[in-house]
Amino acid sequence: MPKILVTGGAGYIGSITTHHLLRSGFDVVVVDDLSRGHRDNVSPDRLPPDRFHHVRLQDTDTVAKALAGVDAVVHFAAYIAVGESVRKPELYYENNFGGTLSLLEAMSRTGVKKIVFSSTAAVYGNPEHVPIPENAPFAPVSPYGETKAMVEKILESLDRYHGMNGSEFRYVTLRYFNACGGEPDAALGERHEPETHLIPLLFRAAMTGEPVRIFGDDYPTSDGTCVRDYIHVSDLAAAHVGALGHLLAGGRSQAFNVGTGHGYTVMEVLKATEEITGMKVPYEMASRRDGDAAELVADATKLRETLDWHPQRSELHDILRDAWNFFRQH
Repeated sequence: MPKILVTGGAGYIGSITTHHLLRSGFDVVVVDDLSRGHRDNVSPDRLPPDRFHHVRLQDTDTVAKALAGVDAVVHFAAYIAVGESVRKPELYYENNFGGTLSLLEAMSRTGVKKIVFSSTAAVYGNPEHVPIPENAPFAPVSPYGETKAMVEKILESLDRYHGMNGSEFRYVTLRYFNACGGEPDAALGERHEPETHLIPLLFRAAMTGEPVRIFGDDYPTSDGTCVRDYIHVSDLAAAHVGALGHLLAGGRSQAFNVGTGHGYTVMEVLKATEEITGMKVPYEMASRRDGDAAELVADATKLRETLDWHPQRSELHDILRDAWNFFRQH
């Protein structure tokens, strides 16, 4: 089977995608600096020790060594907190953009010319039309979104100028929406430090009684809170496996949205959390955060039709049930 290098494979989505790749028979190598990931996500019982490299992407020479014999890259390694990116934009440009440039240099040195890139709906900013199609203009409203849009433009340029003969650089970018849930058969799930994602914060509020902050109740939505498209992390991992198959079979470069096409407000997710946990979720309203769009919902028609991908576990209560089971165990 092909050999795949996963950057950020000790993180939330990276570790679960690594699990799916291994289950599909791929030979997987992981690089991660563990600044935001967890070593136990790539422990020896999950991944052979010689297949894990503790390294920053900016260490181009070491990353190049890890790329020996690799057929394709799945690139997750990035900082992901929108609010933090607004406060510390230089950190995000150095890590997300600079780290990717180093990775691409290492790939160039070693002749690896296929990559699946973890992008985001944040590249769209506040979209004019919802659900959002892939041809919607880029208009990010945070440094996080800017870094992802910049990488997408570089990948497109590399394909254009180095892919003229049909066998050169190829990429798939997956612009996903709100990844959530857990992987029941692998004891993997969401645990960021500090935690900034809605669903784990709702669980924490339910268990501790300390109110969760809801940022903004004056958006032009049904109840004034933000609308998001929630995609189960296992369905997201399956999209990455499909994208790899597309590239390894000689498919052309593509960009795909990964979402369900249905959005929920923050308050709808809160109420569903109460149903799943059987607990009240205390909350307090706060002002809007910089960088938050009112509504982000995917048009994922292209992904379904091109890769025959269909979400299997992304009904909201299924997502919350898997996430809650993981949260209680950890």
